[in-house]
Amino acid sequence: MRLRWTVVAAILLCCDHSRGVAIMSEDIVLHAGQTLAAPALVIPPTPSNPSGREQPGSRQPSPRHTGPRQAGPTAPAPPVPSSTGGQTASPEPRTRGAQGPQSLPPFKKTILILGAARGFQHDSISDAMVTIRNLGADSGMWDAYLRTDYEWITKAAARSNGKNLQAFDAVVFVNATGKMDLSDEQKKDLLSYVHEDGKGFVGVHAALDANYDWPAYAEMIGGWFDQHPWNTFDAPIVLEDPNFPAVRHFPRAFLKRDEIYQVKQWSRDKVNVLLRLDETRLAYENNPRIHREDRDFAVAWSKMYGKGRVFYSTLGHTNEAWRDPDVKTMYFEAIKWALGLSEGSTASHPKPRPSTN
Repeated sequence: MRLRWTVVAAILLCCDHSRGVAIMSEDIVLHAGQTLAAPALVIPPTPSNPSGREQPGSRQPSPRHTGPRQAGPTAPAPPVPSSTGGQTASPEPRTRGAQGPQSLPPFKKTILILGAARGFQHDSISDAMVTIRNLGADSGMWDAYLRTDYEWITKAAARSNGKNLQAFDAVVFVNATGKMDLSDEQKKDLLSYVHEDGKGFVGVHAALDANYDWPAYAEMIGGWFDQHPWNTFDAPIVLEDPNFPAVRHFPRAFLKRDEIYQVKQWSRDKVNVLLRLDETRLAYENNPRIHREDRDFAVAWSKMYGKGRVFYSTLGHTNEAWRDPDVKTMYFEAIKWALGLSEGSTASHPKPRPSTN
């Protein structure tokens, strides 16, 4: 007679067909790392053993259990007789250890990635949007919605399963150039979303090249685009704030091949400059597009806009930038910071003097 065992967990099962006995291996290893002691031997009644009870010496080791036996939890000891003839209580059973980490963090956020370009069309928009989306998905930090229109930049009630700003913890403008198709009410909603509601805003590269007739937008993000005097080149960059989470992985000085913007309506006194161009290693001759007499060319900064956190960087013009681990790490940490998941300064500081080394 054969008995069939149905076991949900992955366990070792062997059958002694000659004796009509089903025997489980001495230890069952569960997926969580726990073990269970083997159950009692199950023997069908026979003429020589009508009770079906296990007979002394009848248990045989599993033929598949050839290695050393792994230790499992100690079974509770039997009651110990006391000196008065009674019994003492059984020892307390062993308790489980701490559980492992959850698969997703409890603080998972939702962001809106907007790549609607009404001015210059950057080839890198798609790469940037997908990369930022994947950074959140792979880490479990955020869910992302990708849009190339402005319909969700509103606090008005959503329709047809749509969303509005209240569904998001931060917005990321990816090369969103030109005059945005926003009503006056939408403009008011975007500003209050950051300023009063304390939500995050991250601007990527050409997010500066937008809304030149809307001064409040420039105030929120930090300024406006004013040419890229050196186009795409091997930019010599200096790290100014090594403690800020989005840039602390950079060395003190490094090169990045990208298009670096010159900014107008911008003041160092209103932002925390994180990265800047090394002005001592730039070419100024015969370049009429250079307008900043102070030669202060910020590459990334952080700031507050009311209650909301704002991060901007000019890095991200090229498709190659979005395969650069340094750039990806910068925007990943910047979005985390804008979401309030890390801390970093927004206090302004004077421009450091150029190094003489």
